[in-house]
Amino acid sequence: MKLYLVRHGESEANVADVINDDPACPVNLTERGRQQAREAVAGLRGIPFTRAYASRFPRARQSAEILLAGLGLDLPLIQDARLDERHSGLDGQPVEVFNGLVRPDPVHIKPEEGESFLEQMQRVRAFLDELAAACPDAVVLAVSHEIPIQAATAVAGREPEAAVLDGIENGEWRCLEWEC
Repeated sequence: MKLYLVRHGESEANVADVINDDPACPVNLTERGRQQAREAVAGLRGIPFTRAYASRFPRARQSAEILLAGLGLDLPLIQDARLDERHSGLDGQPVEVFNGLVRPDPVHIKPEEGESFLEQMQRVRAFLDELAAACPDAVVLAVSHEIPIQAATAVAGREPEAAVLDGIENGEWRCLEWEC
């Protein structure tokens, strides 16, 4: 299976520099975020996508819809919680609160009401394994968030310590090959 993981475009929470890890809180794309999603189309054009997924967050779904439309694809968009943002339990707080907490060990430290990077890797691995088992020849477009994409690269073989520190800009994507 070939998987293209795209980070959603800039969101209102990105601009405000606050955490949004609750998909029930409607945080949408900004105009710049919509433009970033449209720009990502150019790098993904011509790829024969057979499946499309997004996290449950509005900003990921909105980005995926822009990508699918721009690519001229009529694929159903499936939302999957395993692509959701890392759970921190710090929704609405400044991003620096989370960063300050995990900075000493971003792979293992987990917020009191959240998950560690290793736990997020397990969540992403379950998604990848299930999808590859069901659709081994699929070419998948998956719109998610920075940390789940970092987790996917770690699951695919990158050292977790390096993966968690690899910044992924809004609208950027990573391509992975995955076999279960």
